[in-house]
Amino acid sequence: MIYKLLTAEEWSVARAVGRFEGSAVDHRDGFIHLSGREQVVETARRHFAGGAGLALLTVDPDRLGAALRWEPSRGGALFPHLYGPLPVDAVVGVDAIPPDVPVADAVAALLRPPGE
Repeated sequence: MIYKLLTAEEWSVARAVGRFEGSAVDHRDGFIHLSGREQVVETARRHFAGGAGLALLTVDPDRLGAALRWEPSRGGALFPHLYGPLPVDAVVGVDAIPPDVPVADAVAALLRPPGE
């Protein structure tokens, strides 16, 4: 699975139209930024610290086809970049980020296996 952090408002619009067209940063860079499991906590820490009203999408990469590319980014690590809209039907899970917990901590907790 791969992950996308976005605002609950962005997710609401995406659900209504059937696809997520990307955030302002995604539009600027020409692709939708996604993260692997081992990357998403640091993404939350670097880019979403102090954010509110956020959601974590769990995305099935097999549903994205050739528009998904793994490309070098932070520190040379390969990150998933989506060159096109994110179809709502590729999203297999949605979790609201609690407003009273730092975003990175909330994301880490959501990724922990049950019982851990």
